[in-house]
Amino acid sequence: MIPVTSFAGKTVAVFGLGGSGLASCHALKAGGAEVIAADDDADNVVRAAQAGFATADLRAVSWANFAVLILTPGAPLTHPAPHWSVLKAREGGVEVIGDVELFCRERRRHAPNAPFVAITGTNGKSTTTALIAHLMKVAGYDTQMGGNIGTAILSLEPPRMGRVHVIEMSSYQIDLAPSLDPSVGILINISEDHIDRHGTLEHYAAVKERLVAGVQQGGTAIVGVDDIWCRNIADRLDRAGKRVVRISVRNPLPDGLYVEHETIVRASGAARSEIARLGGIGSLRGLHNAQNAACASACALAIGVSTDVLQNGLRSFPGLAHRMEQVGRRGNVLFVNDSKGTNADAAAHALSSFADIYWIAGGKPKAGGITSLTEYFPRIRKAYLIGEAAAEFSGTLGDRVAHEMSGTLDVAISSAARDAEASGLPEAVVLLSPACASFDQYRNFEIRGTAFRDIVQALPGVKPVV
Repeated sequence: MIPVTSFAGKTVAVFGLGGSGLASCHALKAGGAEVIAADDDADNVVRAAQAGFATADLRAVSWANFAVLILTPGAPLTHPAPHWSVLKAREGGVEVIGDVELFCRERRRHAPNAPFVAITGTNGKSTTTALIAHLMKVAGYDTQMGGNIGTAILSLEPPRMGRVHVIEMSSYQIDLAPSLDPSVGILINISEDHIDRHGTLEHYAAVKERLVAGVQQGGTAIVGVDDIWCRNIADRLDRAGKRVVRISVRNPLPDGLYVEHETIVRASGAARSEIARLGGIGSLRGLHNAQNAACASACALAIGVSTDVLQNGLRSFPGLAHRMEQVGRRGNVLFVNDSKGTNADAAAHALSSFADIYWIAGGKPKAGGITSLTEYFPRIRKAYLIGEAAAEFSGTLGDRVAHEMSGTLDVAISSAARDAEASGLPEAVVLLSPACASFDQYRNFEIRGTAFRDIVQALPGVKPVV
């Protein structure tokens, strides 16, 4: 745990008592703050009280004594409307921040030069975060990984020299971290997502930009430049005097890292040098993973990892659960869990990686549906549609892709496995890449992915992939 000392002797309101909220309560208390905990969910309030924290209905108390409101990233700060607790804080002139901001303030107080890597992007941030943490461990660093990827940031060990914090950050977390100042900031890509929480794509992109714009003096901003939003951001950072490393998997760059023929190349003026080879690394299959690997490699190089150690680390990376995870094989059929493919852009990465796909898709739909995926339709032998989005997806697929309305994941797996096996294709792939959120049938994508893995591995004759 990281004790938060910056509010010692002060009273702090904490709203949202899930994993990161309760971790914030413990960290603030350990640092000497008085915590008043609240949540819209009565069960969460009970758990906080059982953990020894004072609780209150923040609608019914005076805000005069609160030094700050620590807000869960799950509660809207701006769109579609500020959460009621945010409005109360603003009425009382109380600052609203999140747990990442608390971490940043503690790091500046106690270990301002300790390595701190922050990663964001619409797609690929979890894989890139996990890969960077793996590379750091291979290089011998005491590595702390958390944030949006799982462990709450304040539940990690405190910053110190020789210890690197590798933190995945969603746009919601960035929005609540006004003084975010990583030593290495990574922005992988930007495409339309979370518009319900940010109002416009422009605002969403501006929030993402803050992560790399805030890189501390002497630090490195790593930006994927294969979309127009990120290209413009990289140019602005350059003009602002930041050290920028551009990343591309689509075009050679005059300066930066790019991927060519499954090789990561570093360019500096007229000089070109090979950094690492990606060919044959199953956990980094596909163009999207080449982008993740190039961003992670740029980070490792910025921290001082040698190319030999980098190559060994890439080769030994086991991959990320629920992202292009090969969970089993039965005869000619490979089963792939890509439950983390929660929007069309993410699903495109998976669809582009295989040729003969029996695609399980659907769930809670997002803006735009799957209309952007038409170029991948020829790869899909048949689709199996589940959840709230099934009817919409059926309309988009039309006569172009054979499909059935499976309704639930277990039915979809059974039908897809049957059809893939009967196809006789040399490498048929049953792919769960839903292009949707999970919330209509599952609490999160991890639970959905685990359900897929469990159902597949219970099928007769399925063997693990080695």
